[in-house]
Amino acid sequence: MNLRRHRISDEVFATLAAGGGGAEAVRQLATVERSKHLLLLRGVVQSARTTRHPGAGRAADAYDRLAALQDEAPGAVEDVLCYPAVGAWLRTTLLALDHDPTRARPDHLAAVTAAAAIRARAPLSIDVRTFGGSLPLPSLGEALLPEGTATVRSTPRGAEVFGQGVRVPIPADHTRDAPGWRGVRRLTTSANGRTLDLVLDDVDPHRMPADVADRLPEGELRRWRSALDEAWDILTIHHPATAAEIAVAHRVLTPLRPPADGQVSGTASETFGTVGLSAPSDGLTLAAVLAHEVQHAKLGALLDIVRLIEPDDSRRFYAPWREDPRPAGGLLQGAYAYLGVSGFWRRQRTRERGDRALLAHSEFARWRTGAHRAVDTLLASGLLTPAGKHFAAHMCRVLADWQSEQVPSAAAARARAANERHLVRWRRANAGLQA
Repeated sequence: MNLRRHRISDEVFATLAAGGGGAEAVRQLATVERSKHLLLLRGVVQSARTTRHPGAGRAADAYDRLAALQDEAPGAVEDVLCYPAVGAWLRTTLLALDHDPTRARPDHLAAVTAAAAIRARAPLSIDVRTFGGSLPLPSLGEALLPEGTATVRSTPRGAEVFGQGVRVPIPADHTRDAPGWRGVRRLTTSANGRTLDLVLDDVDPHRMPADVADRLPEGELRRWRSALDEAWDILTIHHPATAAEIAVAHRVLTPLRPPADGQVSGTASETFGTVGLSAPSDGLTLAAVLAHEVQHAKLGALLDIVRLIEPDDSRRFYAPWREDPRPAGGLLQGAYAYLGVSGFWRRQRTRERGDRALLAHSEFARWRTGAHRAVDTLLASGLLTPAGKHFAAHMCRVLADWQSEQVPSAAAARARAANERHLVRWRRANAGLQA
């Protein structure tokens, strides 16, 4: 399992900083995340051995089997090893081995190896441990089994899991539910010559470090499919460059518990490729969410190879999209995301009519102002590295150009009122801090 050095060219850096980048830039960032997973994998195996963790031997055996399988079926190993939930498990495990080894599960690597063998239809028999009544097999689904040890058997003809007197055959189509098996389902949509193929993961315990929802019933899943069809149609027609980035960056959707009001979405650096979101109300909302979250994905991966922010000095700043004060790193993430959101609504506002046109114009007006203010704050903070200043300067130029673009007076008034209400709320909640 070989590693490589990564470098982002000045040209790609500049296009990313301006809010774009394109599919090829996102592919470069995805290779960075692949290397990160490999480094974390080696770190888990070595740290388990160094700390003499009880699962160290099983982890080392699973690693050796995974390495041997890579020679025979590199695509299957790649699919599983680069799966976002595997990245989260690797990071969590390595941190636990360093700070609280009793909470670490390095032998879960056996389940990763088993999942790769099942994908490859390769012969394998390996012992695994269950998680509180189930055995998650990353990227495939979960087998429902009592707590304890189980065995996964993979052959060219199929696979099964058995343990504690229970046998669970894994369907040939692993996305299909079966007795004792809950598959990771797929959401696939095509429009205007482009296809978006996503996994909907609502079973893996490491799927996202957020308030994840329980498994979606089929009726709810149909609503998600409908919203995704509409969103992808909007993106491919009116936002083809963003659609191309999304098709490369986003691989997994994870349902989140809905907030008391509105919708919530998010990404995490340890689960590159996953978007978490509560149930989308319609396709236009989902399109905006995907455009928002692809910005976070790009910046999170870029930050793994380029340092843009100096170490946190405990200062906190006003962010027009949050109720709490934000550190400089969080402000940069938000500003970059809302640069993308502003660009989405800037293009979409010319495609809408009636109430949706008013929404699009006002969203553009609101977030171009908020993102520009945040970038100005960052540039004045003294917390940007030289690369960070260069990155923020590109953002600032784009946002400054957009400030002069005309929007209908009703939309401008709506945006201005929303910004003023937010600032008043923030000042009341954070007395003593300057906004």
